[in-house]
Amino acid sequence: MANFNTHLFIASVVGTGAALVAANVHLITNNDIPWLVFLGTLGGLLPDIDADNSKPVKILFNVLAIMGVAATLYKLKDSSAPNQLLLIMTGIYLFIRYGMMSLFNSLTVHRGVFHSLLAALFFALLMTCISHRFLHRDASHAWLNGIFIALGFIVHLLLDELYSTNLANLRMKKSFGTALKLFSYNNMTASILMTICTIMLYWVTPSPIPLIKIWKGAQWNNYLAQVTF
Repeated sequence: MANFNTHLFIASVVGTGAALVAANVHLITNNDIPWLVFLGTLGGLLPDIDADNSKPVKILFNVLAIMGVAATLYKLKDSSAPNQLLLIMTGIYLFIRYGMMSLFNSLTVHRGVFHSLLAALFFALLMTCISHRFLHRDASHAWLNGIFIALGFIVHLLLDELYSTNLANLRMKKSFGTALKLFSYNNMTASILMTICTIMLYWVTPSPIPLIKIWKGAQWNNYLAQVTF
């Protein structure tokens, strides 16, 4: 499998290229490019969150812990004494960063359900919902955020499958087929649970129609003409 730096670099390159194309056909503005590149890069790291003590899982739970601390500060800043608030925030950070991460690691297997196309769809819909309901992005931009997460995610899976092929001897390694799969064939319970969560997420996502309209109105012909000539 590819290492962390390779995944980081390739995901950022693909995300940058996709964001530049989206800007050239006027799907997005230039101001949106850095954010979408970030999401594409983030998506390229997500499949490895089920690897114990990997950099992606540490980054994820650090971010979640900081978000938990920020939410606690926002909710309790006017009703708690400074010393009490500091103690609560410290407890929240330690619980999420170490307690929840340890629980997550114990319940997941590397290259399990999180290393699948089902997981790519799950995280795409999750990002779409977060963007629309919490970041207050309109429906078209929320869906684009989800699409870029999925793009980076799938690039990661493809890269791992590529590394599972010994091109010199034209043979497959034992790990071939474990990176890019529809769902986890070895853990059907996890796959069924993620499928249920994915369907529930789709029910609460905004309508994709605004993005479809923008996509149809994008200047694809002009862009293709520029690239061709």
